[in-house]
Amino acid sequence: MAKTVINIKTDPQTKRELKEFAAELGVPVSVIINAQIKEALRSRTITLSTSFEPTPYLKKILRQVERDLKTGKNITRTNGIEQALAHLDSL
Repeated sequence: MAKTVINIKTDPQTKRELKEFAAELGVPVSVIINAQIKEALRSRTITLSTSFEPTPYLKKILRQVERDLKTGKNITRTNGIEQALAHLDSL
């Protein structure tokens, strides 16, 4: 089967991570790219997602926010966009 070349632009960090991922799987990067292209063409869909795992710092902040919501601390309630914008402008 004849082959052709497709060039893409990405940032150096993404390229490095993709190469590491491909190495973990034991395949060239082109295998990953071709598999994704073929799946998109077969299904006529593209699914873009990322797993979300908050950092320890973010987890700490989220716990504090949950406590604040329960106690009403550090919470400002407004009635409408104008009042919300006025409050933000006052900060």
